[in-house]
Amino acid sequence: MSATSATPLELQRAKDAAGLWWLKLVTAACWLLFSVIVFRFDWTTVSAISILFGIVMLGAAATEAIGIFTSTGWRRLASALLAIAFVVIGIVAFIHPGNTFSALAAVLSFYFVIKGGWNIATSIGLGGLQFRWITFLVGIAELLLGFWAAGYFGHRTVLLVVWVGALALTRAVTDVIEAFAIRDLRSA
Repeated sequence: MSATSATPLELQRAKDAAGLWWLKLVTAACWLLFSVIVFRFDWTTVSAISILFGIVMLGAAATEAIGIFTSTGWRRLASALLAIAFVVIGIVAFIHPGNTFSALAAVLSFYFVIKGGWNIATSIGLGGLQFRWITFLVGIAELLLGFWAAGYFGHRTVLLVVWVGALALTRAVTDVIEAFAIRDLRSA
């Protein structure tokens, strides 16, 4: 939405949404803290990692729900769809926490492919954002992690922990970028 083609109501909505830019910084700090916690603890069972992943998915859904209020237009709809998808993925992780490594790797791969594709698409569509190339690179990394998880070339618990930690870390990076993009809307 450009300032010249927007209606006064759309401009007011964008200004109101931009006032909440700091929420993305708060979620980024939480994701960063969570990624450190994930790497610090010993997660030895698939069940523990599944429950951890379910919590991460519900957190991702909450972050996307914030995106519903801090975005406009098609991005608002996309954030709502992502929030729903992440809730479903989180519920699946909770319902069958003792499933095999390959089942959890499959769920992780879906997340990374969906989120990586989203980051690539938004980085291309963000227009003048100064650091959109970082979002693009994070999207590429998430896609690669998604395909790696889909192939799952080893039945090791440590890989699942690394993927969950990487998921939290990529969320932190993209939330910081989105926070400042939203803040820039306020001054535009």
